[in-house]
Amino acid sequence: MFSPEGPSVRELAVQALSSVERGYDLLAPKFDRTPFRTPDAILDAVGSALRSAGPFAAGLDLCCGTGAGVGVLAGVCGERVTGVDFSAGMLDVARERVGPTGPPVSFVRADARALPFAPAFDLVVSFGAFGHFLPRELPGLFAQVRSVLRPGGCFAFPLVAPPRPGSLGYWALLGFDTVMRVRNVLWRPEFVMYYRTFRLRDVRRGLAAAGFGVELQPLPEFGRRPDGSPRVRLVMARLPG
Repeated sequence: MFSPEGPSVRELAVQALSSVERGYDLLAPKFDRTPFRTPDAILDAVGSALRSAGPFAAGLDLCCGTGAGVGVLAGVCGERVTGVDFSAGMLDVARERVGPTGPPVSFVRADARALPFAPAFDLVVSFGAFGHFLPRELPGLFAQVRSVLRPGGCFAFPLVAPPRPGSLGYWALLGFDTVMRVRNVLWRPEFVMYYRTFRLRDVRRGLAAAGFGVELQPLPEFGRRPDGSPRVRLVMARLPG
């Protein structure tokens, strides 16, 4: 992260003291050279799973950032692909990286909690964005996704298993979330980014309440934990046809 290509400590500090939108505008030119970008291995695994579940016509990348998920959609959607994000800076980078082949791609600046679309999509994906939504916002977010999907449409996203309590990863995420909570008590505007608020049981409950049928598909590329559970799942939430 602190390599010459990535953001400096000062740049990260300025971002962290900004709003979420302004912070990502600042980080956008170097975002893909940080650990915050979804790894290619997860993008590839999700793309492979969706190809088996498709084909799809129109796809939407929710909170698309610099467009990593747009590339996944371009491989499984034959009609068109749209990316939506509320950071103008991230969208500028995403537009620059659209390839010359594949379905038409467009980008829209909007808040995921108030999507400006009719029911025009067959597939919605999202990668690494859910920490920006507080638990009380998830029902509204899932309702928004439902509102833009056609009958039989699918909402798909990867979900990494939480680290084992007491492990180094567990304490690292707990520490990060604690720092963010303290920061948001002491400083305005808030920067909402928590790693431990998007829990599988709450996600399943919220999706069901929004009218989705939910399947959990293990992504075998990432193996299983010692207790036998998958390390990474693909959540496949479908509407009735």
